[in-house]
Amino acid sequence: MSNITRNQEMESPRIITLFSLILANILILVTSSSQNYDDFLECLSDQFQRSNSATDIIYTPQNVTYASLLLAQNLRPAATARERPELIITPRREADIQAAIHCSKKLNLPLRVKSGGHDFEGLSYTSQTPFVVVDMRNFRSVTIARDGKTAWVQTGATLGQLYHTLALRSRTLAFPAGVCPTVGVGGHFSGGGFGMMSRRHALAADHIVDARIVNADGEILDRKTMGEDLFWAIRGGGGTSFGIVLEFKVTLVTVPETVTVFNVTRRLEENATELVHRWQFVADKIDDNLLIRIFLHPDVSPTTGNKTVAASFTSLFLGRARDLLQIMEKQFPELGLTEQDCLEMSWIESELFFSGLRDQPLDVLLDRNPRDVLYYKGKSDYVSTPFPLEGLRGIWRFLVEEEGSELQFSPYGGAFNRFSESETPFPHRRGTVFMIEYVVGWETLNQSQQHLDWLRRLYDYMERYVTKSPRAAYVNYRDLDIGRNNIEGNTSYEQASVWGLRYFNNNFRRLVRVKTKVDPSNFFRNEQSIPPISS
Repeated sequence: MSNITRNQEMESPRIITLFSLILANILILVTSSSQNYDDFLECLSDQFQRSNSATDIIYTPQNVTYASLLLAQNLRPAATARERPELIITPRREADIQAAIHCSKKLNLPLRVKSGGHDFEGLSYTSQTPFVVVDMRNFRSVTIARDGKTAWVQTGATLGQLYHTLALRSRTLAFPAGVCPTVGVGGHFSGGGFGMMSRRHALAADHIVDARIVNADGEILDRKTMGEDLFWAIRGGGGTSFGIVLEFKVTLVTVPETVTVFNVTRRLEENATELVHRWQFVADKIDDNLLIRIFLHPDVSPTTGNKTVAASFTSLFLGRARDLLQIMEKQFPELGLTEQDCLEMSWIESELFFSGLRDQPLDVLLDRNPRDVLYYKGKSDYVSTPFPLEGLRGIWRFLVEEEGSELQFSPYGGAFNRFSESETPFPHRRGTVFMIEYVVGWETLNQSQQHLDWLRRLYDYMERYVTKSPRAAYVNYRDLDIGRNNIEGNTSYEQASVWGLRYFNNNFRRLVRVKTKVDPSNFFRNEQSIPPISS
């Protein structure tokens, strides 16, 4: 597979699992004022006494486990934030969340909500001003309906926990979302949720049929009581702009007992340039049961020892190998796929395969801590017109100079074409050929600037080949380079439009109207949250 993070929804970054490094970076942050800390603790204690809640869900910087609760996939945001959380609250009951909201409003100490901690910019666990974290890890139940058609999934569950529960129920029961098992449901679902079955079954957000959310007044609402506007907003517009989502009700899908995967790598000297170019004309039009992603990264030629670029064509087909080979021979024969390249397995085994856990026991999916952490930065783009061979050659020139870099091309088409741009806040539907994810990772903080500069130069180069007016981006790959001056979500509509239109296109205006209606005081906010008009 590849040598860098697959992405927030796919696979963890390459191995730099150094807990001491994480702790060291947390400890260099500036400590918040003790007065806010004491007042919030006093408020919470009072609220917990009224609701008979336990106080052992409150963690301060003095707690031994505080640092482990801040564990996240990306070290960069915590290393550069001015503040660390005053408190981390790990609620066990809905009343605990209501209490945290009450005290936060009373003391004007903002909340951040963390479910998995894979967000590219760390907006769920870092801030530039004093704040507290509500960590949803104890809200992780998955309840499958008796008929197997739907499930209630709490937002503190990880994708791995969801998939594990489905696998215990049935070999053919599945859900279309990402393959990195430690990604949290809360952020993944509410921002869209792309995965290896998305050309057949669309996004995770497209399967949400109900939800329960705590609003800024501490009220718990379901679809009926929240209304269709708010329900629309949290299915692709990001849930944390509007409240704290407790759980989603989703429709499940049925998959064949046997699916087929392959991972075929070609380097530049093996015709990779022409293959990637041809893929652009095939990937969004091929059989809906087939999704072929490409991972591009620097490599060393095994024959010449020279720097080169490797293109890994990684695929899931919802069917048997013999049928896949027929499709590939007809629609993408240039790749030269053979029977030996194909692996047949169950769907849950394919999830282990794509997350780099093949042949490990199923219970490995229950581990919620990221296996691999490092400093990294990600960005994204959308492509509506295949770009020329010369464009690819320009990418190769960037990749060969940057160890730890990767580009991922994820195809659209298929089920995406069945949805209008406005059906959910996620607008990237018909007409999108593929999405690009850019990632670069490094090992120490003092290396940051050189790698960030490299990625930004590549991003500038790509502008001529990607969507325009707006240049689109995927909200689940947050990028604070877009609208870099935003602080704590205290931005005007015009300022927020810089990034809002890129993530949501014309849907941004409706999201702002919903925000203005349900949270006019902008209680739930971060650097790229949806602003109310009044702010």
